[in-house]
Amino acid sequence: MRSLYIVSTPIGNLEDITLRAVRVLSEVHLIAAEDTRITRRLLSRYDIHTPLTSYNNHNRFSKIPQLLKSLETGDLALVSDAGTPLINDPGHELISSAIEHSIPVVPVPGVSSITAAIVLSEWEIGEFMYLGFLGRKKTERIQVLKQHMNVKCTLICLESPHRLRATLEDILHVLGDRRLNICREMTKIHEEIFRGTVSTALNHFLDPRGEFTLLIHGYNEKELPNTLDMDKASKLIKDLKVQGLRSKDIIRLVKDETDLSRREIYKLLIGYSSIPD
Repeated sequence: MRSLYIVSTPIGNLEDITLRAVRVLSEVHLIAAEDTRITRRLLSRYDIHTPLTSYNNHNRFSKIPQLLKSLETGDLALVSDAGTPLINDPGHELISSAIEHSIPVVPVPGVSSITAAIVLSEWEIGEFMYLGFLGRKKTERIQVLKQHMNVKCTLICLESPHRLRATLEDILHVLGDRRLNICREMTKIHEEIFRGTVSTALNHFLDPRGEFTLLIHGYNEKELPNTLDMDKASKLIKDLKVQGLRSKDIIRLVKDETDLSRREIYKLLIGYSSIPD
């Protein structure tokens, strides 16, 4: 029985690959790739001619018997489209099946957008909590954020361009206007590192493009009253919106019920475009 190699690949810049990864991809009998078209570009860059087969969320269950069969005669490498497999990528079922069949599973470490973002932070990150993608639906994101609103270490999550602004608005409503780092298109031509707060990020990313890694500063006891007011204000805004009140009236009423400034309340109105002016 041969080995299953979990091989990390570049997240953008094709030069970000280890010598070991190049060797393993050259020596295995088969490479299981999330998207064979993307992996083929990497293999071409390094003149690797190992056969490819697809292994993704759509075929991961039906493909496992074939991949286990191939491991009877040669080593197999698992790669994702970018970065380290299994971190928000398909592969868990294959790894579990390999372990059940006593097949050695060997990691080949490499680049990760998570660690790349951490080393760019202006605040010290001794601990962090990785949340992955917060969720496609607003209710899912709100639930996750509320579960972690009192976590003191840095929170890290990923987001796609079409959901970035909605996610930032949810973070502002639940966690308050915390310090925030956003890494866009890591290691690629249009790489961008944004450092600021949630509200300034909303003003900056008006038309988000690319893939995003977010570092959210951890909870601080001194921020608790403001965070609670943010949550209370968000609920009041929703209720007053249903009543059809004008923006200036909503701001006045919310200010009477919380310790937030008019500026902070106005920021919470971002995204509520249907509120009458």
